[in-house]
Amino acid sequence: MSALVAVVVFRGQYVPISGRGSIGQFVGLAGAVTAVVVFVGVVLSVRAQNPSAAGQGPSGVPRERLSWYDIAALALAHAVIALLGWTAIANVVSDSFQGALVYSFSAALLAGVAVAVTSYAVFLSATRLTPMLLSLILALFLVVGIFASMLTASDPLWWQENLSMLGVTGDVSARAFNLTLIIAGVVVTTIAHYATSAIPARTSQEQRGRRRVRSGLALMGILLACVGIFPVDEYFGLHTLAASGMALVYIALVAGLRRLIPDIPRTFLVLGYVFIAVILVLVVFFATGYYTLTAVELVSFLLIFSWLMILIRNTDAMRSSAEATEHAANKKA
Repeated sequence: MSALVAVVVFRGQYVPISGRGSIGQFVGLAGAVTAVVVFVGVVLSVRAQNPSAAGQGPSGVPRERLSWYDIAALALAHAVIALLGWTAIANVVSDSFQGALVYSFSAALLAGVAVAVTSYAVFLSATRLTPMLLSLILALFLVVGIFASMLTASDPLWWQENLSMLGVTGDVSARAFNLTLIIAGVVVTTIAHYATSAIPARTSQEQRGRRRVRSGLALMGILLACVGIFPVDEYFGLHTLAASGMALVYIALVAGLRRLIPDIPRTFLVLGYVFIAVILVLVVFFATGYYTLTAVELVSFLLIFSWLMILIRNTDAMRSSAEATEHAANKKA
């Protein structure tokens, strides 16, 4: 279908690889639309065909049912990855073959193959949603969105202020940066539901601890979205409150994790303490003028989301261990 549409769009002309009216532009836009349609269609189809398993993960672990805003945010995340990913690939190829043009039939064939690959990748993602996969989608989405904003920023010296300066210019780059943070915040709340569902909770105290960890992660997602909703130049107080609040919630989660999840590995706890220490050292470096605020924000951002991905890996391992123990006990019985 995409190849046929491309034939009509290109109309027998020689087509550039990147830029306006190019293969890259067509594939990026078509891939984004395809990603949304395929992801939403697959998720709703699976839910309609097997509603009894809608609240279970691939291993039968109970989990939260995807709400409409979860589906919308994940679909948009896939669309943005497809749009910016194919655009970046086209730019690289164009730089490698400077001045090259492609005949319309070949361009349509290439576009059809690229959109088909996008469709298949999104299909696999939608049918195999797991906490770890969601975290990888989130990481890829953030990297693609933020780097696209950096590369297209109208102010090349934005980094001398802070990371939030990417969202204040009012151009396409700023809107892309703020939208990236908003969608990423919703995805984090989705991950909070999925990741905590794998935490074993046999007693009321463990269930209460799991709920508090889930609430903390969801609050981090809400605050991340608020960072994008309230640009620093228009809502300095709210923007700063959301950004600093996210860091404080992270510190509180790390500090209380041993009590909230008693079975969490000690190595992971120590790693969280090390991450907090690094962030505090960076803050001191900024206060003394050794580091820029942008460097502190980027490193802190990387540490927090690395911790989140490792947390998901540990909770999944705890779930697998609990299942193995229960299975062995049932065999003995």
